[in-house]
Amino acid sequence: MTEGLIHRKEAIAATRGCTIESLDTGLRLMRLFLTHDTLTVSAAAELLSVGRSTAHRVLFTLEGRGFATRDPSGSGYSAGPELIRLGRPAGLGGALRARLADVLEDAARRTGETVQSAALIGDRVIVTDGRESSRPVRVVLETWRTHPAHATSGGKLLLSRMTADQVCVLYPRETLPAATPRTLTSRAALLDELAEVRELGHAVSRGESVQGMNAVAVPLGGAGPRDRLALTASAPGDRGDDAALVECARQLRRSASLLEPADAS
Repeated sequence: MTEGLIHRKEAIAATRGCTIESLDTGLRLMRLFLTHDTLTVSAAAELLSVGRSTAHRVLFTLEGRGFATRDPSGSGYSAGPELIRLGRPAGLGGALRARLADVLEDAARRTGETVQSAALIGDRVIVTDGRESSRPVRVVLETWRTHPAHATSGGKLLLSRMTADQVCVLYPRETLPAATPRTLTSRAALLDELAEVRELGHAVSRGESVQGMNAVAVPLGGAGPRDRLALTASAPGDRGDDAALVECARQLRRSASLLEPADAS
């Protein structure tokens, strides 16, 4: 078995000389959109260790094919519609989005808070749809914005539906980046919390993604990894204590029940 592994490594090394450098750069750049909402030419060049002219040509090419979109300000690029369709995060299909509208309306009515549907893409969670609270002080809805999965209630809920080994593949290092001073920065601590999420059936975030904002998430449809969604409710910290989050989770489950399993496939 060891000998076979050696031969495989030698074969991989032998093919590296055949790599199409421009294609490799383009693929690596597209992966950056999993962890960056926007990218400037300079930032892309630095992250990829290439020249600004190379980064600009690749971004221009991706934009032409719909895999990148230039910001209205012209200062950067974000993931384009073709890249989003290729990733197919849950909740993008027309029929499912229509069905989710009823769930989101019901959840917003029951909780009185801003509610969202969220999908997991790599180690990021993306908001696919939502409804904003009508209260004067509320969490602002930011559809299509991504956040570190380990710092959000929706991300932790979706991570909890993976095995510990799968989570470790997403997070190969023990140290995790901090979004706020309250973010979990240890993979071991994250794994412990995910085990607790599996027992409770809901996940919480207390100022871990955005300071002063608490959130709770429950499962929403989807049996397969690419179809799984989380239903979340977010509130300012002064009205999102533990008791309020537990009650929100209860109301979210009632709303989530409106989505039949067949509709989420």
